Amino acid sequence: MPELPEVETVRRGLNTVVGRRIVSATVGRDRVVRRTSAQTLIDGVTGVEITAVQRRGKYLVIHTTGDQRVMIHLRMSGQVLITAADSAPPAHTHVRMMLDDRREIRFVDPRTFGEVVAYRVRDEPEVVPELIRLGPDPLVDGIATKYVVAAFAGRRRRLKDALLDQSVIAGIGNIYGDEICHAARISPLRPVGSVNRRGVVRLTDAIHRVLADAVAAGGSTLGDAQYVGVDGAAGTFQNHHRVYGRTGLRCRTCGRGLIRRTVVSQRSTHHCPVCQR
Repeated sequence: MPELPEVETVRRGLNTVVGRRIVSATVGRDRVVRRTSAQTLIDGVTGVEITAVQRRGKYLVIHTTGDQRVMIHLRMSGQVLITAADSAPPAHTHVRMMLDDRREIRFVDPRTFGEVVAYRVRDEPEVVPELIRLGPDPLVDGIATKYVVAAFAGRRRRLKDALLDQSVIAGIGNIYGDEICHAARISPLRPVGSVNRRGVVRLTDAIHRVLADAVAAGGSTLGDAQYVGVDGAAGTFQNHHRVYGRTGLRCRTCGRGLIRRTVVSQRSTHHCPVCQR
């Protein structure tokens, strides 16, 4: 699933359509507009101008003239592409928004878990309530050490679980949870309440540093090649993964440990037993 760095890369790509008007829209599969309807999306975006593109965690929110918003969630395999309107759409293109400069915004999703939702600002709590429940976003809000200390105090849940909890910190998923724990030199299996202040300082630094580095590399495109930017280009941060997906390989940091894979809350979790005791 695309995480914060991938979605931020898409958001930055979508900045190239700010100021453009959506002249028409089509929906090819109702499942991707399941929260409302195909007609709601078409009516909500036709004729409006895109004024801004924001991101909260893994959610994209397109702002338009008036009080309309469009939320896009890529989920497992969604892609947002900006292409020439006269180019052949790829398979599994479910939403097309035609712009006034002869380009299109296309939502492509082979597995159709992703969503495109049009709604009015006043209806946000009802239509997309999860946006309100999100915790602070590391790139938008920053994560303060005192916030993490308070969030972890007295808790017995494992660190990996806490990092993946979107109500605690928005945007971190399986890939970057592993990479952040490794950069902070803390086991992902460790109870968060046992992490001392020095460890929390390392962790908050790792959150900002790993995510920023991943954004700079355009995110991570894994072997399934399902994540790409709006121009169809793959990310390159997968070439810099220290632990994720490297089961049995030598640790790139210490050179001694062999990366172990365990399962935390039904998620594959990778760590170095030497660096992250």
